[in-house]
Amino acid sequence: MAYVIGLPCVDIKDRSCVDECPVDCIYEGRRALYIHPEECVDCGACEPVCPVDAIYFADDLPEEWGDDHAASNADFFTALGSPGGGSAVGPQDHDSPLVSALPKKVSA
Repeated sequence: MAYVIGLPCVDIKDRSCVDECPVDCIYEGRRALYIHPEECVDCGACEPVCPVDAIYFADDLPEEWGDDHAASNADFFTALGSPGGGSAVGPQDHDSPLVSALPKKVSA
């Protein structure tokens, strides 16, 4: 099990978690950030620095997000595989199907 970045991150992508992650397992998609489930070491360093409370241990995801969001996080890596670090590959031009299907958040 790993940590998961959830719905509040979509269209926000604050990146505080990226700076805090000691193993560089957080990747940037077009509209959200994603934690690689095989590269995450479950240290939890990312969770307290997230300003929008989007990061949870997979077993602790809020019920209103449903089980689909943990799978969505993993789906982001289907084509990407496990390149060994988000900073090495840089921003990706795709998102998981779940995030891609969400309506865009309107900026205030």
